[in-house]
Amino acid sequence: MAAVEVGRMLRLAEQCLERAKSFIEKNAGDKSTSPKKTGHHKVLTDDGSGGLSPFLPPEVFKRLQTVASQDTIKKELTPIEQASRLNQKLKANYEARLARLTPGQAYQKTSLKLSLQRQMMENLIIAKARQDALQRKMEERRLRLQEEANRRFAASGTMTPEEQEQHMLYTNVLEYEQDHDWPKIWKANIKENPDDVTLVPRLVSYLLSQSDHPVVKLLRKHQYRVYNSLYPIVSKALPQSPALLLRPSHSTQNLLHPAASDGPLGRLYPLCSTCFSEMLDQENSFEDLEEFLTQLDSASPHGCTDEADVLSLSDQLLSLCLLSFECLNTASSKDLCLASIEEVFFMPLWTALVALFRKVNREREQAFEISMKLYQDASPADVGVPLKLFPPEPDRMQDSYPYESAVQELKLLFKDYCPQRKLECVVRTLRVICACAEDYRCLHEENSAPKTAAIGADDLLPILSFVALRCQLPQLVSECAALEEFIHEGYLIGEEGYCLTSMQSALAYVESLHTGQHPADMFI
Repeated sequence: MAAVEVGRMLRLAEQCLERAKSFIEKNAGDKSTSPKKTGHHKVLTDDGSGGLSPFLPPEVFKRLQTVASQDTIKKELTPIEQASRLNQKLKANYEARLARLTPGQAYQKTSLKLSLQRQMMENLIIAKARQDALQRKMEERRLRLQEEANRRFAASGTMTPEEQEQHMLYTNVLEYEQDHDWPKIWKANIKENPDDVTLVPRLVSYLLSQSDHPVVKLLRKHQYRVYNSLYPIVSKALPQSPALLLRPSHSTQNLLHPAASDGPLGRLYPLCSTCFSEMLDQENSFEDLEEFLTQLDSASPHGCTDEADVLSLSDQLLSLCLLSFECLNTASSKDLCLASIEEVFFMPLWTALVALFRKVNREREQAFEISMKLYQDASPADVGVPLKLFPPEPDRMQDSYPYESAVQELKLLFKDYCPQRKLECVVRTLRVICACAEDYRCLHEENSAPKTAAIGADDLLPILSFVALRCQLPQLVSECAALEEFIHEGYLIGEEGYCLTSMQSALAYVESLHTGQHPADMFI
């Protein structure tokens, strides 16, 4: 048997080597006849334009998302499959013994063949009986778990489609827990150590690493569903932006609003999320976004509409987690659980989601880029920052330009793929701005004691606009628009919401710089 298996593996290895050799030779031939290509893997777009798209086709995306799951799940063989493998070994033994018989031992050959057939038939009959018994047992267990799920949901009468789906998912969770011990161990551990704050994030992390758990299966299903809807839209090549052949200006004072000649440019208005939303409505950005989201819904493979909403999908995943582990059903644990789910959920999707928003906000990004090129050498004073809030002598600075540390912090936003982590980056940026502003003010007032607050809203927005300009990344417009769409409302209350609204206001201000019309004018 060992010799037979070794022979098969050697033949398989030979075939693999031949295919690898053929692939390398073909690839070398293609490289010698085609120009060198660099960058990420790209595929042809679906619009027939012949352009390239950085996004993989949905079927490839799905395969890449599930290949790890297939590697980690140990499939248990059914009784029929076990019997089939056993019969294969019996047949190999029969062939080996047959080869050792002489031509004159025909009777023994016939006897061996009949014995082999009888044993193989007996194995299949026994396996069929075992499989039937196993199926009856599984059906009994399924009915029992359904009854338990009914008690949990207090199901009576007709359930809505959403309730039916939740009921089915919870039944799947119960079935999973029948076959795995780790959920019981974690629940007992948390119950015995309620004050250990590290257990909840560790539990959620472990849960999301189990590719065969119903929560993770549902997460992968939703990821593919969203990506499959986005791909027809984002895979189409974007029209090339018009060339922005603007000469950099070393003195931007002549580009400022005429009213700014008497003082700092545009005393920015206090924060007002309602007013800012009205400003965006005037630019029709949300109407464009709604049109794209409608395309996303109609492109869903299951014909879903409202259910395709990304936030509702993450809410469904959170609900299933809370059903699986009641110990997570507290305010702090919910936040940790949702953050972990969103990090895993958005990781492979964020690039495509931002591509959608960049299509919608193309004109806004172009306006930002024009202002960025015109004001790339602007000083803080050129965009309305008071003199006391930037260094009087640049030579005394540790950084190469004012608020450089805030600019570097803001650039880190593009390295994350989770909305909540991106929002945390925006918050850190504003904190760094406040710290820098305090340091710069002390340079002007060296003998004065530090005050409780160095800047207010009127000073913060010009500084944030300067930081956004120095960031030199027009896609910041779309990133923040996507954040506003995908961050849960609970996280937009308090400091986080204040910081995101400040960033949005600063970006809108930068977009308007090259026109001489500033957002503050809209509220007069």
